[in-house]
Formats: sequence, C-alpha cells, structure tokens
Amino acid sequence: MIVSCDGMRQAEEAAFSRGVKAADLMERAGLGIAEIVRQFHRHPGLGIVFCGKGHNAGDALVAARHLKKWGWEIDLRLTFPESALSPLTAKNLAEFRKVIPQSAIPDPKSKIVLDGLLGLGAKGEPRGEIADAIRAINHLRRENAAWVLAIDLPSGLDGDTGQPSSCCVEADLTATIACAKTGLVADEATDFVGRLAVVPLPELPFSAGGAFHLATPALLRPWLPPRRFDMHKGNAGRVGIIAGSPGFLGAARLCSAAAVHAGAGLVTVFARPDIAGRLAATCLPEVMVKSVASYRDVLNENLDSLAIGPGLGQSQASEILALIRDATRPLVIDADALNVLSRDLNVLKHGRGPRLLTPHPGEMERLTAAIGRPRRQWGEDFLARFPVTLLLKGARTLTGSGGQFYYNTTGNPGMASGGMGDALTGVCAALIPQVEGEGQERLLRSAVLGAWLCGRAGELGVFCPDASPESLSASTVIARLGGAFRALREEA
Repeated sequence: MIVSCDGMRQAEEAAFSRGVKAADLMERAGLGIAEIVRQFHRHPGLGIVFCGKGHNAGDALVAARHLKKWGWEIDLRLTFPESALSPLTAKNLAEFRKVIPQSAIPDPKSKIVLDGLLGLGAKGEPRGEIADAIRAINHLRRENAAWVLAIDLPSGLDGDTGQPSSCCVEADLTATIACAKTGLVADEATDFVGRLAVVPLPELPFSAGGAFHLATPALLRPWLPPRRFDMHKGNAGRVGIIAGSPGFLGAARLCSAAAVHAGAGLVTVFARPDIAGRLAATCLPEVMVKSVASYRDVLNENLDSLAIGPGLGQSQASEILALIRDATRPLVIDADALNVLSRDLNVLKHGRGPRLLTPHPGEMERLTAAIGRPRRQWGEDFLARFPVTLLLKGARTLTGSGGQFYYNTTGNPGMASGGMGDALTGVCAALIPQVEGEGQERLLRSAVLGAWLCGRAGELGVFCPDASPESLSASTVIARLGGAFRALREEA
C-alpha cells in the first residue's frame, strides 16, 4: 500500500486512540530497521547514526541499540543538544547507552550510515545543523563508500511530492515505516530513495484497496505457493522461447537459461535453421532447441507460455506480428518483438490470448511517446488503450494491468548492463505456468514476481565477496535466482 503523509498520521492517531503506545511502535520500527541492515550486511561493521530530535531519531536509536547488541561499533552523531530531544527519543538514547556490545570484532570494510534526521513532519529546505549533517552523510557515501539507509524517507525529500530539496540525503536504501509514502515512488525521488523496503507495523489501521502497491515478499509470497511433493516437469510448465539471430545468439542463451533457473519444467528455443545448430551446441543442456522454417509453426506447439523478442531482429516482421495476434497461449513480448509491434499496435486489440509487454523506456517511447508524462501516467494511459499487462522497466520498475499497479522494490545500479532484460523475459515466461491466477492476472503476478526476483538476484550478486555493481552481469543474476526464490520465502 502507498499512502500520503497525512494518511500515515491519521493511521497513527487512530492506533493511539485504541491504546497503542508510540514507544511500542518505535521499538518495532527500530528492530525492523536493524534487521534490514543485517539482511544486506551479514557481518558487523561500523554504523554511523545521525539523529535529529524527533521520533525519526528515536527509530534510529532503537536500531542502533540492536546493532550494538549484535556487535556493531556505533558512532552516534547528535545534531542537537540532548535537552532538545523529544522525551521518547531521549529515553531511547539512554537505553542505547546502557547496552554493552558483544565481543565480536567489527569488519572495518562494512560501513553504514543511518539517516535519522528528519521525519514526515519536516517541510521546506533543511538548514543549519540538519543541512550540515545531510552534507556529511552524502560525503560519507561518496568519499568513504558508506552504505546509507534512510529511515522512513531521505532527509530533505518531500514525502508527498517526492521533490528533493537542494540539500537532500542520497540513500542506498530507504526503510519506510508501515507503508510507502507517495513521494518515495515519484520519478524525481528515485536517485535519493534508492532501494525500497517496508518495515511493517500491523497495529496501524489502513483501509484496504487502492490501485498502487509496493512489491514486497509478504505480498508476493502467496502468489507462488510451495511445490507439491508429487510435482513433475509437465506441471512446472512447457515454456517456448523465440529468440536469437546471427550475431545475437547470447540473448537466446540468457533468456532460456533464466527460464530454466526460474523453475520451468521444459524449455524449448525455437530458432531459424541458420542458427539452430549453434544454439543447440551452446545453450544449457537442459534447453531443447528446435529448428523452425517459420515462426508461425510455433502456433501448433503444446506450450504453457511463450516468450518472443530477445535478439530476434526485425527481418521476419510479418511472422512476428502474426504470432502476437494469433497465439492463444500467454505471450511475453520483449526487445525486437516490441519494436516490430510498434509498427501496428492495433494487433494488441485483436490478440487471442493474454499478453505481457516488457519494454525499457526507449522501447516504450517507440510504442507511445511519453510527452513529458511521469512513468505512472505513461503506463496508465497505455493500459487504458490496450488490454494487456505492461512491465515498464527502470530503476523503479512499474507493472500494471486491470487497474492495479505495482512498484518493484529490489535491484541496484549494477543491473544497468546488457542481457538483464533477456533474463527477465525468461523468468517471467517460466513463472506464468507456476503462479496462482488466471488470464491477465496470472501475467501480472508473473511480471511483478519476475521483476522482484531478478532485482533480488542482482542484489545477492553485488553483496557477495569480491563483487561490485560494476562487475554484475546478467549471467550472475541468473546464477543467483535460486537465492532470490529462497529470499522471497524467508525475508520479511
């Protein structure tokens, strides 16, 4: 769920009127923040904690207390005299100071910063001590490789509009409390918010419904139930992939490998005769390669889902359009198939089965010009015209269908490299036969899950030893999909 700052305040007031204590909410929030730190940094290190004077600082102090118990060295930086702290924040400062740290030796390579400076009530440009602290946080991130976690929202960011002030924290991850605030998913906020995570507070009452949601493990987990013990490869899905052309065989290899690692029971690549032999020799041994004289031949295959486009080229445009129109099975349309589709979008109005489109912004621009619209409006307007599921890639991938939209929360800048889209297409195609749901809803869930899993796999690839965003590749993401599936089922 995504709420306004006022909606968040109303939920808090309603909880307090029922007897919920602010101290209990702060304790739960702070523990959740500390657990998120441990999710991304498994070994204790140095934690630099910046505190303002309100309840945002209280959350930071609770988190710092737990991290200190777990062996972290904490460098506490108060921006105001202790006498200026709110009573609850001052109480948590005293509790923090009572903690005797464990004997664990912090890893000097692990350095994090907690931004507990400003909360939802802050408005206008940060000034004075707060502005100095924000500049210090950004300096630590840029010059000292510190990983920055913003509590609830980055200090200096408007929680409703997403507009950053001239002095705004640049976070690697924002741990938003209870629900995401509308400003966190605004296009202008992405570089300041970073990765999104939600610390749940079930005590707060929010009305159900709404069109926009955050993709979190708690929300997605029921869509992909554990496998039955008697499951066989036919139950896991027969996935077809039409991909590759001379000089672009890698796209077919990545797409099919991703489908295998995402749980497809049987994966078949359909290729033209001039490349089928080379693909058969270079794809994973679990992947079947079938030579077809015409892509239309694939219409007669027994498949549960079909992906088309990665590295395909546009020389067979008429056959590609015929497939998009006539395939009765769920179809994932990507890359060159999207470029061909842009020539005749009306084909989508006559498709005989559910369709999932997975464009990056450049491909989306060819389908329909943005004309200055924010991504949210861009996607809404497209879906108002065509009865499909849309996965609009980006740092905050947005997936929508049937009036429901989901913002992805996982991923990192290392995924800005070739082949990531090919991997995502294979994952989405593999998930379609596995998820709960029917028709477009099944495609919507597959797409939301696919984006989350690929993003989490990318995170696992970056946070392993001797890795960095610069070293991340699509092959690494595919290799880490197993860990991403495990994380989906285990993480809060």
